[in-house]
Amino acid sequence: MKRWLKLPLYTQIAIGGILGIILGFILGENAKYIAPLGTLFIRLLQMLIIPLVITSVLAGILSMKDAKSVGKVGGSFLVYLIITSIIATTIGVIVALILKPGKGLQSLLNHGEKVETVEFDFEEHFLSWVPNNIFQSLENMEMLQIIVFTVIIGLVMLTLGEEKVPTITKFVNEGANLMLKLTGYIIQLAPYGILALLANLVGTFGSEMLSAVVKFVVADYIALMVVLLVVYPIMLKFTTGLNPIQFYKNIYPSMLFAFTTSTSSATIPVSLQVTKRNLGISGKTAGFTIPFGATANMDGFAVAIGIISVFAANLYGIEITFGLIVQFVLLGLVLSIGAAGVRGAGIVMSIVLLEALGMPLLIIPILAAIWPVIDMGHTTLNIAGDLTGTTIVAKKNDDLDEEIFNAKNNKIKTDEQEVF
Repeated sequence: MKRWLKLPLYTQIAIGGILGIILGFILGENAKYIAPLGTLFIRLLQMLIIPLVITSVLAGILSMKDAKSVGKVGGSFLVYLIITSIIATTIGVIVALILKPGKGLQSLLNHGEKVETVEFDFEEHFLSWVPNNIFQSLENMEMLQIIVFTVIIGLVMLTLGEEKVPTITKFVNEGANLMLKLTGYIIQLAPYGILALLANLVGTFGSEMLSAVVKFVVADYIALMVVLLVVYPIMLKFTTGLNPIQFYKNIYPSMLFAFTTSTSSATIPVSLQVTKRNLGISGKTAGFTIPFGATANMDGFAVAIGIISVFAANLYGIEITFGLIVQFVLLGLVLSIGAAGVRGAGIVMSIVLLEALGMPLLIIPILAAIWPVIDMGHTTLNIAGDLTGTTIVAKKNDDLDEEIFNAKNNKIKTDEQEVF
């Protein structure tokens, strides 16, 4: 037992997923008797959704402190964030439409709730983002309305300043820390919940699930590589004139750290060191963009939203119209900004995505089982995106030392002593 508890969480989840698949084949339909453990895990995750989204989004907005002092840097970074989130989700959707993960496997989830295709209406869609009764939105878990209301409150608090709302500001920050901690505790139960959920799925539907998952992972990583190796280098070259190859040489310590930890928040200290020592960017820019980016700039998850949306639509037999694609992209923008930068948060936000699309949560155990594999890539892209945006903003504001940037022997050690 001690040896098991010492294993990293992603290893425990992987083992739980494998054991769940094996148990599913062995137990067959009898796996339904351990399914309630998985259902309990899902309910705990659902319990987190609203408070986690509200506190994470508010804390991210309030981290900007004074709107006047960070207006120039913050405005530029926010524009970059919006553009890259839209591009990342669009690429995820395009790759998924080409590879078609889940296509032809509707029988895998035939026992789920039927979802009817509704024609997308732009006017109705955008109007529906604004709640007319926030308490009703909370009761019905209307996540888009909740997020819009939260953003408006955050902007008003930022305008007022911390000195006028010190109690609420303190409550938000402490609430965000509390919810992140609670999320961490619940995610620790993931190996057991995933084991039960996968055993039930495999026991009921067999190997069909595995073929859908393989194509999903391949689609996800292809989309991630397109953003990392095509989109970011083009943006960097055309907006700053800097060498993308040198840029990636400079930021590899952060990317490596992100890949091994799968948490954007944990990589903040490394990225701050990288911006100063390898990119030649001062704390005036990086001190805002790096922490804020770890909360708000989630291009890796934006890619995943595109893949998950198409994957879910294929499995549930929903016709993918142009209007639905637009909805996928808009959700990619909104939900990737609201995703917390901690391990396992993507699973929670995937539930938010499905709730917002009006789809059942039957694919959550599948996503949870493979999340450790794809989350390493997501986090790496998140961090690369933060550093790309920071470099672009710093260059535009004359806050980048090109002599340091172009030095050939830049190195940042990732051991604890050097980083912290």
